[in-house]
Amino acid sequence: MYIVQIASECAPVCKVGGLGDVVYGLTRELEIRGHTVEIILPKYDCMRYDHIWGLHEAYNNLSVPWYGAAISCNVYCGWVYGRLCFFIDPQSPDIFFNRGCYYGCNDDNIRFAFFSKAALEFLHRTNKRPDVIHCHDWQTGLLPVMLYEMYKYHGMEYQRVCYTIHNFKHQGIAGAEILQATGLNRPEYYFEYDRLRDNFNPFALNFMKGGIVYSNYVTTVSPNHAWEAHYTEVGCGLGHTIHQHEHKFSGVLNGIDYDVWNPSVDRYLPYHYEADDMTGKEYNKKALRERLMLAHGKKPLICYIGRLDDQKGVHLVHHAIYYALNRGAQFVLLGSATEKSINDRFWHEKNFLNDNPDCHLEIGFNEELSHLIYAGADMIVVPSNYEPCGLTQMIGLKYGTVPIVRGVGGLVNTVFDRDYDKTKPTKERNGYVFYQTDDQALESAMDRAIGLYQVYPKEFQKLRQQGMEYDYSWNHPGTDYLGIYEHIRHK
Repeated sequence: MYIVQIASECAPVCKVGGLGDVVYGLTRELEIRGHTVEIILPKYDCMRYDHIWGLHEAYNNLSVPWYGAAISCNVYCGWVYGRLCFFIDPQSPDIFFNRGCYYGCNDDNIRFAFFSKAALEFLHRTNKRPDVIHCHDWQTGLLPVMLYEMYKYHGMEYQRVCYTIHNFKHQGIAGAEILQATGLNRPEYYFEYDRLRDNFNPFALNFMKGGIVYSNYVTTVSPNHAWEAHYTEVGCGLGHTIHQHEHKFSGVLNGIDYDVWNPSVDRYLPYHYEADDMTGKEYNKKALRERLMLAHGKKPLICYIGRLDDQKGVHLVHHAIYYALNRGAQFVLLGSATEKSINDRFWHEKNFLNDNPDCHLEIGFNEELSHLIYAGADMIVVPSNYEPCGLTQMIGLKYGTVPIVRGVGGLVNTVFDRDYDKTKPTKERNGYVFYQTDDQALESAMDRAIGLYQVYPKEFQKLRQQGMEYDYSWNHPGTDYLGIYEHIRHK
């Protein structure tokens, strides 16, 4: 099968969050299974060019119709750790992708509408006719719209689209000018409720809604998050649209790359280990303590790794630090804040706890250190308000670091409570789950985890090993996506 992924991110060359990891990881899995996959990305000026091999100009003067005229683009080609990527570089005074950032500009909707148009034009002009176009998030929501309303009539009538939503919070909102820019025109047609009109603003168009309506199949990144998006406020206003298209909507759990996240081969670890011999984990814990100047001893070490923002439940992250210390545990935090108020709050805590031998807060992100924390910690807290999939709990499981999670989104599909889960036998349970958003709920789960570590160390060791035996690689999602591709190809 010939598949083209079109997205705004691909790890590690341009990555803000989990989207980049998915585009790279899924592409690699599909190629391992013998399929031909190419990736189309914007050519940002702030990309990690040191991760691209053999970057060269592949197509000159791609003329992309825009606002009744045209913008010329150069398309570059290069390999990102073996994945073939095309980078679209518009030669426009608007400098769409030369802004020193990936997102956050006032005209993001125009920038990514142009990218979607240019990606389709590139496929059209070069006679690339993939069996499936797999596009991602609001940035490419207009792509299936343009394919089925325009490009279908120019030799692309057999291309099918799988559309994956990674985060319902950002949907891409624009006015009628986007129709004029892309050449879709006909506002009276696209402003109909069952097409692009936003569900709550009759004067706005919604990119993500367009992606849902026009795609052949829509996925989100875990089965439980698919249910939440359909039936709760997590769908951020798109629940009715999902309901109308539920016959082509499901959740496929993300995977993680076990070539990168694997304590038996991890290049960032001083000591390797496996489920049947975890001696190296204790050595990594010692190395982590030495690096962060923490006290040695028999205390459990609890960690948090991830963004510091409301989605991640920062009020509970904050509470977890002090509850761990009060329960005779150590705590390590690694994360960067997305808002100044949250950043200021955690810097205040960092300064306050600076001399505490049982606590270290690292404000910012450090890839190498994150690997050592996963390997050295005994438990990881993931108290998210909502979590479409979540990668940290899956990484924690692989490293024998017992997850303590809130029961939302993909966390429900990957972590099964040691004491209370009724869906798994005791020998297949792998962590601790709580459901409310208050301090007491978090404390109850942390208390059970810390108690098991302190009172029943052999049982805790068994729980670690059960978690390490789970397979959250791209193997299963790869099979699921190939099933979806085959399904839509023959419609």
